[in-house]
Amino acid sequence: MNFKLGIVRDVLNAAGEPSFGTAALEVLKANPALDWEYTAAAVREITPELAARYDALYVNSSRVSAATVAREDCRIRIVARHGIGYDSVDVAALSAKGIVLTNTPLAIRRPVAVATLTLLFALAGRLFAKDRITRAGRWTDRNDLMGTGLIGRTLGIVGGGGIGQELLRVSAPFGMRRLVADPYASDESMRSLDAALAPLETVLREADFVVVACLLNDETRHLIGAPQFALMKSGAYFINVARGPIVDEPALIEALRAGKIAGAGLDVFEQEPVDPANPLLAMDNVIVTPHALCWTDECFHAIASSGLQSVVDFSLGRRPAHIVNPQAWARA
Repeated sequence: MNFKLGIVRDVLNAAGEPSFGTAALEVLKANPALDWEYTAAAVREITPELAARYDALYVNSSRVSAATVAREDCRIRIVARHGIGYDSVDVAALSAKGIVLTNTPLAIRRPVAVATLTLLFALAGRLFAKDRITRAGRWTDRNDLMGTGLIGRTLGIVGGGGIGQELLRVSAPFGMRRLVADPYASDESMRSLDAALAPLETVLREADFVVVACLLNDETRHLIGAPQFALMKSGAYFINVARGPIVDEPALIEALRAGKIAGAGLDVFEQEPVDPANPLLAMDNVIVTPHALCWTDECFHAIASSGLQSVVDFSLGRRPAHIVNPQAWARA
């Protein structure tokens, strides 16, 4: 029996083509015994029926739960995640069944760092407010929309992993002091990027721009809430490009309403898709994007090439490059 891969259908665009382009699919030809297809439907959670149909699944936004792999006819041996975060996957359940989980940490770093700067520049320059007055013919109102210069300001990053470090690299030319809060990062690695480690409370107090760039897990869920927003400067901006539940969203809404912070740039929300009634969507000092600001042809091609290569490597008996649960590989 050939090795069978199911690519979950939510990676397709409105025209029915892969959003990452067709070139990335070329890597699948490295194993002639690998058969692949798109799943019949996009699903919010991978069903046990899909788990019984495929040896491998390439997943984007679909959840992979304990129920997904609970049945005895579960055939999946590897789940390849389209992206870096895996909070939508029950890693313990997969590991208990000896199912390997992979992600694509290298492919996502530069695109997310660039997306972060996009939000930072837009907030600092009050881009959307200036767009609104220009369209409304309120040219003279520009005197009341002075932006925030970056030289000498402090950029605070919550999370000093791959994305945080890439953000340090791309922000280097702009003359900002950079602080990083991460209990697992080393002083040496931060100093090599002209940044300094500091406690989270210090980062929040001193930063003019606070960027959340850490993984979502039990330690970081609601890491940023009302006490943390109370520490921030009233003129500071808050940016989240990681995961929505890292932030206590009602506390963020209250901080913005009360003027405790100047504004926010959000690519992620506690509930996705975001509720149209969410107060954040009606705030003029908030820039919102649909968990997709880093999505470019370059980004998605790199992600898909890396993720699909993991499936090919596994199917050929080779260790994939980016395994989240190495204990499962040992069993495999």
